[in-house]
Amino acid sequence: MKKPQLATNLSENLEKLNVNREKASKLFADVIEKAVKKSKPDTTALLEKDLDIETDLDNQLANEPAPLKIAVLGGGSFGTAMANLSSKNGCEVTLWVRDKRSVKSMQKTHINKKYLPDHKLDERLQFTHDLQAAVKGKDLIFVAVPSAAFRETLQKIAPFISAQAIVSLTKGMEKDTFALMSDVIADELPNVAFGVMSGPNLAKEIMNNMPSATVIASQSAALRLAVQTALHSAFFRVFASDDLIGVELGGALKNIYAIAMGMAAAYDIGENTKAMILTRALAEMSRFGVQAGANPLTFLGLSGVGDLYATCSSTLSRNYQIGNMLGRGMSLDQAIKKLGQTAEGINTIQQVNEKAMKEGIYMPITHALHDIIYEDKAPLGVALNLMEAGFRSDVEFVMPHQMQPKHN
Repeated sequence: MKKPQLATNLSENLEKLNVNREKASKLFADVIEKAVKKSKPDTTALLEKDLDIETDLDNQLANEPAPLKIAVLGGGSFGTAMANLSSKNGCEVTLWVRDKRSVKSMQKTHINKKYLPDHKLDERLQFTHDLQAAVKGKDLIFVAVPSAAFRETLQKIAPFISAQAIVSLTKGMEKDTFALMSDVIADELPNVAFGVMSGPNLAKEIMNNMPSATVIASQSAALRLAVQTALHSAFFRVFASDDLIGVELGGALKNIYAIAMGMAAAYDIGENTKAMILTRALAEMSRFGVQAGANPLTFLGLSGVGDLYATCSSTLSRNYQIGNMLGRGMSLDQAIKKLGQTAEGINTIQQVNEKAMKEGIYMPITHALHDIIYEDKAPLGVALNLMEAGFRSDVEFVMPHQMQPKHN
């Protein structure tokens, strides 16, 4: 496979970009224009600064160039929300859904009746069940299928990949391999530039235009810029990072602790207990991430503590819901059937528990959940054992202390 010239292709597309007139301010348009003209890695730093986006209908780009062409693979709630957002931003977007009947329904009604039945989708959004038609000739391909189907999906689109870039929206790990989605992309599409997106991104809130933010992580500055351009809006901010491992692990690991929080909520825990679970969960995530080569400070950002807080606090979270059902006495099979969607945390618990045991990483909450779900141990007994565990430091990864100047 010929290695694609991603930076060149994306720069050409960005030069033709049609900035969303209703939401893009002159400041944002100017930043994109400067980034395209320079075509240097340091231009991404311009977009990584806080930009106060204001609606200004009088400040528009003079021309009407061709928009970015985007495919979103996966018609779940988040994939649909991202497809809708990029379509509203003026991109040419095709949403691929496996089920032919669902595609026909969405083409007719522009409503995803299964996952987002209360929301009308952008009229310009296209739908298909044909993978080749979805991805061929696109600039960006967002993959939002469950982790169990991720590798198979990439294998199917591989013959149609030329210069497209891949962005994973899937928060999870591949069963039995412990592969993150970025690992799967590198395996199946070795010459393709890729990134991962993660953050506190509950799809229904995004569809309701509640202010939200996410992180795009990639080694490619051009890819980060393209994703920011496609998704950044008045209600959805897109920050950039080059810590692929940290951002992706944050999105995968937080699902474990959402299950723990949902389970704990079934026992009417107090605010002190919730705070303890959140902070100890963050400590576990950081320990695991550092062992994998991530920057521990990444877990203090949107893809770490931000996503952890949102997922552990919201009843919209699938992992929280399944944990709550388990806490109320349902079996795992019953809970999964009632949920009707994929809860990535169930698989992640198995993967992370095994990896942590093998590498000696201290992750007591993960081990406790594994004992409850897979070893049939009583939740209250496991919780008591957790409280009686040995002494630990509160914060394990800290910046070096600086000497305070002496005062005379």
